[in-house]
Amino acid sequence: MAKLTEQDILNWNGSDDDYMNPDHLAFFRERLQQMKVELLANANQTTSHLQEQEATPDPADRATLEEEYALELRTRDRERKLLLKIDSTLRKLDAGDYGYCEDTGEPIGLPRLLARPTASLSLEAQERRERLKKQYAD
Repeated sequence: MAKLTEQDILNWNGSDDDYMNPDHLAFFRERLQQMKVELLANANQTTSHLQEQEATPDPADRATLEEEYALELRTRDRERKLLLKIDSTLRKLDAGDYGYCEDTGEPIGLPRLLARPTASLSLEAQERRERLKKQYAD
């Protein structure tokens, strides 16, 4: 069978028995690996960019550059955390646990996984966690 497209995933209306079939797993494995490649390329680009840093005599220019670098580093830190989540998700895929909610064991759902391939909770479980977190924060 040909590789599935995003539209194929959205149009899927198979049974629960067919959820996370080998074609689905292959699609999401490829999607996660592509995300990882892009994040690593961004990290390498940032490293190169920071190594090319020039000394700027003008304090205003220097402050602007430092702010740009700080923003870039914060972005890379978020991406580093996402890389860890991608690796964890790939391990779940290998273990046969991908696509199922950590809290309930129910299917997370293909549309949610398309939007967020690293999702580990169903939408309902995620909303429940957020409500609980908000309760304790108030």
